[in-house]
Amino acid sequence: MKELIAERLKSLRLGAHLSQTKMAEIVGTQQSSIYRYEQGRAVPVPEIFVRYADYFDVSMDYLYGRTNEPRGKLYEYKPKLFYDKAKDNKEMREFIDMCFDPNSAVNERLKEVLLNMMKGESKE
Repeated sequence: MKELIAERLKSLRLGAHLSQTKMAEIVGTQQSSIYRYEQGRAVPVPEIFVRYADYFDVSMDYLYGRTNEPRGKLYEYKPKLFYDKAKDNKEMREFIDMCFDPNSAVNERLKEVLLNMMKGESKE
């Protein structure tokens, strides 16, 4: 199991083109610890695992080798949107309106798609 965890941690880091030093900064540990994790010589403490999972947006099940699906068995991917709390947020609508040219038919469609994405809806 240590080997699979080591392989996953290293693969995620390399896939993001991060050095061990930069990864250590991100997860709050030393570069030497990252080296040991990736060599299978040590296993991160739970807090470090959580930081990896959060940074790479993968499940803990994936990091622990319980599944090969990065999103995990019970993990449902829902990106964090700043529009989550209110479906008809007046301020957000006003902001989006300001960002688009009201005289352009294309911009009107883009604005509609953006609002629907923020609401979690899809008309496509």
